[in-house]
Amino acid sequence: MDHKLMGIARRAKKRQSAESTLGFTEQLGQFLRRNLNWFLAIALALLLLQDIFGTHGVLSMRHSQQEAAGIRKKIDELDSENQKLQDRVKSLKTDPASIEKIAREEMGLARPGEFIFKIPPRPGDSTLTAPQNNDPQTKR
Repeated sequence: MDHKLMGIARRAKKRQSAESTLGFTEQLGQFLRRNLNWFLAIALALLLLQDIFGTHGVLSMRHSQQEAAGIRKKIDELDSENQKLQDRVKSLKTDPASIEKIAREEMGLARPGEFIFKIPPRPGDSTLTAPQNNDPQTKR
């Protein structure tokens, strides 16, 4: 067993003396060749981390896709509301019944010979509520 240890010690001493006679660039080249697998593994790990957590990584892309889906949903809702408003404008321009309905309900107008009786809502009736005053000076 001592022979083995002595052989290892001799080889290490030869390597050390050989390395001391080599130049810096040659020593660096040997170091890189010996540890190439470790450098490649570290580089691969860094690339994976960048692909997952980076600015343009998987997590960032998923977040952007969720934002885009939310914006698409909002656009669809606005398109639907816009279509309803366009239909209402068209009916107000062409349908006399819708114009008459607005004149009667919102403006309180009546045809000649008709009378309008406004009945106050019953207390506790939740379907007919009086308009609330939103003036901040009256709330003091």
